[in-house]
Parts: sequence; structure tokens; C-alpha cells
Amino acid sequence: MTTATPRTGPAVLVLEDGRTFRGRSYGAVGQTLGEAVFSTGMTGYQETLTDPSYHRQVVVMTAPHVGNTGVNDEDPESGRIWVAGYVVRDPARVSSNWRATRTLDAELAAQGVVGISGIDTRALTRHLRERGAMRVGIFSGDALAGADELLARVQAAPAMSGADLVSEVATTEPYTVPAQGTRRFTVAAVDLGIKGMTPYRMAERGIEVHVLPATTTAEEIYALAPDGVFFSNGPGDPATADHAVGLMRAVLERGTPLFGICFGNQILGRALGFGTYKLKYGHRGINQPVKDRATGKVEVTAHNHGFAVDAPLDTVSDTPFGRAEVSHVCLNDNVVEGLRLLDRPAFSVQYHPEAAAGPHDAAYLFDRFVSLMEDQRA
Repeated sequence: MTTATPRTGPAVLVLEDGRTFRGRSYGAVGQTLGEAVFSTGMTGYQETLTDPSYHRQVVVMTAPHVGNTGVNDEDPESGRIWVAGYVVRDPARVSSNWRATRTLDAELAAQGVVGISGIDTRALTRHLRERGAMRVGIFSGDALAGADELLARVQAAPAMSGADLVSEVATTEPYTVPAQGTRRFTVAAVDLGIKGMTPYRMAERGIEVHVLPATTTAEEIYALAPDGVFFSNGPGDPATADHAVGLMRAVLERGTPLFGICFGNQILGRALGFGTYKLKYGHRGINQPVKDRATGKVEVTAHNHGFAVDAPLDTVSDTPFGRAEVSHVCLNDNVVEGLRLLDRPAFSVQYHPEAAAGPHDAAYLFDRFVSLMEDQRA
């Protein structure tokens, strides 16, 4: 049960290990279940909420004060909020920004997103760092019940490992984002949960982007005569994405310039024969340090991933498509953050270079994709 107008009343957050936090309802009133994850971004909450990669996740904001810039109609990354639930410590009482058209809690309520406020998000984040991401429920209004009953609901919810969610977020019909100015290239973008800013970043560079459903075939891709193929970000366990892996292998066979982001990086890893695994608590936020091994430059980057590629960091690997290497690495924990083929025009990164809310250190990766297409054409 949810209500479309914000109401303040008792709410409780229950983790699958029994840890409980009590606070006040925020946004919609009712029940929500998902995977508890934390985001370290201090801004850009509207982009986070509307990122399809957060589908079925309950996001805990580590920044204590959330909602002060309200909500507008320009910043969403998709047509709706995708997070399953929202957890904040101190919600803004009013929004104060010239672009705001409504408050964050009103938007959450209008879209049926159940949240909780007034809890110790620092303690919750420390708990998730120690125990790992886990299932969680937020309950308020008529959804409140005894502790044992609420815990049983949480423990009955599906886990993120093994979750096949791409089909729930990807477009069902192709659409085109036209190039800005002169059209230089045509790119087929496979939508696994694409963010709106991604084709926009390509369009800025004179690329006409054909966004295709996740179920698209190689024949449908090449009917467009693309100069390049892009695989987007998305939610769920990459171990379930067999169709996308097969599709990427078909692109690699043709030798078409290829670029993947986030889920697309994991798909490239699988296509090359590497495994994937679930991180303890993942990377989420807009302040993650990543090293580009080709240049030695350290970039501050935007992340949202709970899975990673299992590839050797310090050796060049032989794959069915030639030699491959790890191109980027996270400086916090040495997680693989990028892959590059040495014998074919293909590369990927685990983070989000489109980064609508910033930082923009990694925007050059779109230029690198353009260079691959220029070289292929030449």
C-alpha cells in the first residue's frame, strides 16, 4: 500500500540479519523490499534515483542532508525512479534551487517509492561495510507488524545474486537519438538499462545513436550498418546475461569498434572468457578513484556496480578474440575497472563516464570510442 502525498509517521528498516533501525516515513508509505546498498555521493541524488542500474535496490545515502535542491524535469536519467527504496538521515524541510519544481519527498510519494528518514545512516553504512550488501525492507503505515513478521518478509525476498533484471528496465522498442550538428558516425547501442545522458554524450560528438532492446539480434544491429556498437549499464547479475554475451561475441567476431559501460564491461569480460563475482558491498557514488593504466592518470569517477570482472591485473591474457588486458583499476580495492583488447577495436569500463552529476574526468572515453571508429573507417 502506498500513498501519493508525503506523510510523516513511524517507519522501520529491517536487514536480513535482524539489525533494525527505527525512524520516520519519507516519500510513500507502505512496504518495500530490495538489496541494501550505500551511495557516497554528496550530490546528484536525482540522477541516482532514476538510474535503471539501481532497480530493486534500497539506496542508503551517506551524505546526511538530502533533498535541498528539490526535483526538476531536466536531470532524470530515465522516465521514472528505479530505486526500490530510499534511506536518508536529515531530509530537507524545503527545496531551495531555481530549477526545482517540487520537493524530493513529494516526488518519491508520487512515484510510490517507500523511504525512511531520521535514522543513523552512518551506523547503517558501517554495518553494510562489515557485513556486506544484504536484503532489506522498509515498512510504514499499514505495513508495520511485529519484528518476527517483518524479518520473515525480508528473508523471503529474492537475492541480487542470480537476478536477471535487464528485461525489466530496457526499452522494448528501438529509438534514435540524432547527432548534434553533422552526423559523423552511426552507433548501435544495446540497452541493458541505459542512462539518458549516455547517448547524449555520443550525440555531442556527432554520433547518431540507435538505442536497441536488450533482445536485439546481430542481424538487427548490422542492418543499421553501424560504425560502432555500444553496450550500456544495467542492473542484476551479469552471470544471467547469456543473450548479451552471445551478442557481444558476434560483434567481436565482426571486428566492429565496441565500447561497454558498467554492465557492458561485465558482458565484455564474460565474452572474453573471464568470470564475474559479487562484491561485498559494491562501488556507488561519484567520488571513486580509478587509474587509467595507459596514461597513469588518476580519475575521480562515478560508480554504481555490485558485481565485477575476475581478470588478472598484471598479465596480458589470451582470449578467443586476441590479447586482452586490464586497462583501469580502482585504487581503493584493486577491482577491475576496465578492459581493453589489443588485437581488436574494443574496450570497456566499469564506471560511468557520462556522469551527468559529475565528475567529468572520464568523459574522454567517448572520444576514445570516436578514435576507434575513425581508425576503422580509415
